[in-house]
Amino acid sequence: MAGTSGFDFRWDTDKDFRKLYYYISSSKASDNSTYYLVLSPKDRNTSILKLAVSVPKEFDSVFDPKKIKLCFMSKGSVMTKTQCQQIIPSTVEISKDNGSLEVFPNQPVPVGRTIGIQIEVTNPYSPGMYQFNALAQAPGDVPISGYLGSWVIDIGPN
Repeated sequence: MAGTSGFDFRWDTDKDFRKLYYYISSSKASDNSTYYLVLSPKDRNTSILKLAVSVPKEFDSVFDPKKIKLCFMSKGSVMTKTQCQQIIPSTVEISKDNGSLEVFPNQPVPVGRTIGIQIEVTNPYSPGMYQFNALAQAPGDVPISGYLGSWVIDIGPN
Protein backbone atom coordinates (compact mmCIF):
# COMPACT_ATOMS: atom_id res chain seq x y z
CA MET A 1 0.00 0.00 0.00
CA ALA A 2 1.45 3.31 -1.07
CA GLY A 3 0.99 6.51 0.86
CA THR A 4 0.63 10.15 -0.01
CA SER A 5 0.04 13.25 1.99
CA GLY A 6 -3.73 13.03 2.16
CA PHE A 7 -5.86 13.93 5.14
CA ASP A 8 -4.06 15.08 8.22
CA PHE A 9 -5.25 16.89 11.31
CA ARG A 10 -3.30 19.30 13.48
CA TRP A 11 -4.51 20.37 16.92
CA ASP A 12 -2.32 23.44 16.90
CA THR A 13 -3.00 25.40 13.73
CA ASP A 14 0.16 27.40 13.33
CA LYS A 15 0.24 29.97 10.54
CA ASP A 16 3.96 29.24 10.13
CA PHE A 17 3.38 25.54 9.31
CA ARG A 18 3.56 24.69 5.60
CA LYS A 19 2.48 21.22 4.49
CA LEU A 20 4.62 19.75 1.70
CA TYR A 21 3.73 17.00 -0.77
CA TYR A 22 5.28 13.55 -0.44
CA TYR A 23 4.80 10.05 -1.74
CA ILE A 24 6.02 6.79 -0.16
CA SER A 25 5.90 3.39 -1.83
CA SER A 26 4.82 1.60 1.36
CA SER A 27 3.25 3.05 4.49
CA LYS A 28 3.42 -0.15 6.56
CA ALA A 29 5.68 -0.33 9.61
CA SER A 30 8.98 -2.17 9.04
CA ASP A 31 8.50 -2.35 5.22
CA ASN A 32 11.20 -1.28 2.80
CA SER A 33 9.99 1.91 1.16
CA THR A 34 11.02 4.66 -1.21
CA TYR A 35 10.22 8.17 0.00
CA TYR A 36 9.79 11.09 -2.38
CA LEU A 37 9.94 14.34 -0.39
CA VAL A 38 8.87 16.93 -2.94
CA LEU A 39 9.38 20.70 -3.18
CA SER A 40 7.33 22.28 -5.96
CA PRO A 41 8.24 25.67 -7.47
CA LYS A 42 5.68 27.40 -5.19
CA ASP A 43 7.44 25.96 -2.11
CA ARG A 44 10.62 27.97 -2.66
CA ASN A 45 11.55 31.31 -4.18
CA THR A 46 15.36 31.16 -4.21
CA SER A 47 18.08 28.86 -5.48
CA ILE A 48 19.32 26.23 -3.04
CA LEU A 49 22.92 25.78 -1.90
CA LYS A 50 22.03 23.31 0.86
CA LEU A 51 18.87 21.39 1.67
CA ALA A 52 18.53 20.11 5.23
CA VAL A 53 15.83 17.71 6.42
CA SER A 54 15.25 17.26 10.14
CA VAL A 55 14.25 13.74 11.10
CA PRO A 56 12.14 13.13 14.22
CA LYS A 57 14.02 11.25 16.94
CA GLU A 58 11.18 8.70 17.14
CA PHE A 59 11.83 7.67 13.51
CA ASP A 60 13.88 4.56 14.37
CA SER A 61 15.43 3.81 10.98
CA VAL A 62 18.96 4.19 9.72
CA PHE A 63 19.69 6.21 6.60
CA ASP A 64 22.37 5.29 4.07
CA PRO A 65 23.78 8.28 2.15
CA LYS A 66 24.20 6.04 -0.91
CA LYS A 67 20.42 5.55 -0.97
CA ILE A 68 19.54 9.26 -0.92
CA LYS A 69 19.32 11.32 -4.12
CA LEU A 70 18.43 14.90 -4.90
CA CYS A 71 16.40 14.97 -8.11
CA PHE A 72 14.34 17.01 -10.46
CA MET A 73 10.96 15.36 -9.87
CA SER A 74 7.69 14.82 -11.60
CA LYS A 75 4.91 15.25 -9.05
CA GLY A 76 2.40 12.43 -9.28
CA SER A 77 -1.30 12.60 -9.90
CA VAL A 78 -4.13 10.16 -10.48
CA MET A 79 -2.63 9.04 -13.80
CA THR A 80 1.12 9.37 -13.13
CA LYS A 81 3.63 8.35 -10.48
CA THR A 82 5.81 10.69 -8.48
CA GLN A 83 9.32 9.91 -9.64
CA CYS A 84 12.86 11.12 -9.99
CA GLN A 85 13.36 12.40 -13.54
CA GLN A 86 16.96 13.55 -13.33
CA ILE A 87 19.51 13.19 -10.53
CA ILE A 88 21.08 16.44 -9.36
CA PRO A 89 24.75 15.76 -8.55
CA SER A 90 25.19 16.35 -4.83
CA THR A 91 26.82 15.22 -1.60
CA VAL A 92 24.68 13.77 1.21
CA GLU A 93 25.64 13.90 4.88
CA ILE A 94 23.75 12.28 7.75
CA SER A 95 24.20 13.40 11.34
CA LYS A 96 25.63 10.86 13.79
CA ASP A 97 22.34 10.69 15.70
CA ASN A 98 20.37 10.20 12.45
CA GLY A 99 18.50 13.43 13.30
CA SER A 100 19.17 15.27 10.06
CA LEU A 101 20.02 14.77 6.42
CA GLU A 102 21.98 17.47 4.63
CA VAL A 103 22.19 17.60 0.86
CA PHE A 104 24.79 19.81 -0.84
CA PRO A 105 24.19 20.12 -4.60
CA ASN A 106 27.38 20.57 -6.65
CA GLN A 107 25.83 23.75 -8.08
CA PRO A 108 22.97 25.89 -6.75
CA VAL A 109 19.59 24.40 -7.71
CA PRO A 110 17.64 27.08 -9.60
CA VAL A 111 14.00 27.95 -8.94
CA GLY A 112 11.20 27.12 -11.34
CA ARG A 113 11.30 23.30 -11.31
CA THR A 114 9.98 20.66 -8.95
CA ILE A 115 12.78 19.05 -6.95
CA GLY A 116 12.84 16.47 -4.22
CA ILE A 117 14.77 13.95 -2.23
CA GLN A 118 14.40 10.27 -3.02
CA ILE A 119 15.20 8.07 -0.02
CA GLU A 120 15.29 4.28 0.12
CA VAL A 121 14.76 3.31 3.75
CA THR A 122 13.06 0.78 5.99
CA ASN A 123 9.99 2.28 7.65
CA PRO A 124 10.15 2.58 11.44
CA TYR A 125 8.98 -0.33 13.56
CA SER A 126 6.40 1.83 15.36
CA PRO A 127 3.35 3.12 13.49
CA GLY A 128 2.64 6.83 13.82
CA MET A 129 2.93 10.25 12.25
CA TYR A 130 6.41 11.59 11.67
CA GLN A 131 7.13 15.23 10.82
CA PHE A 132 10.17 15.90 8.64
CA ASN A 133 11.07 19.60 8.26
CA ALA A 134 12.74 21.12 5.20
CA LEU A 135 15.25 23.95 5.57
CA ALA A 136 17.15 25.48 2.67
CA GLN A 137 20.16 27.72 2.44
CA ALA A 138 20.11 30.22 -0.42
CA PRO A 139 23.11 31.89 -2.07
CA GLY A 140 24.13 35.13 -0.41
CA ASP A 141 26.44 36.76 2.09
CA VAL A 142 24.71 35.33 5.17
CA PRO A 143 24.64 31.50 5.34
CA ILE A 144 21.28 31.10 7.10
CA SER A 145 18.85 28.27 6.44
CA GLY A 146 15.17 29.13 6.13
CA TYR A 147 12.14 26.94 6.77
CA LEU A 148 10.39 25.73 3.59
CA GLY A 149 7.77 23.43 5.09
CA SER A 150 7.11 20.00 6.55
CA TRP A 151 6.27 16.53 5.33
CA VAL A 152 3.96 14.77 7.82
CA ILE A 153 4.36 11.08 7.02
CA ASP A 154 1.87 8.55 8.34
CA ILE A 155 3.15 5.00 8.94
CA GLY A 156 0.47 2.40 9.63
CA PRO A 157 0.65 -0.96 11.38
CA ASN A 158 2.07 -3.99 9.62
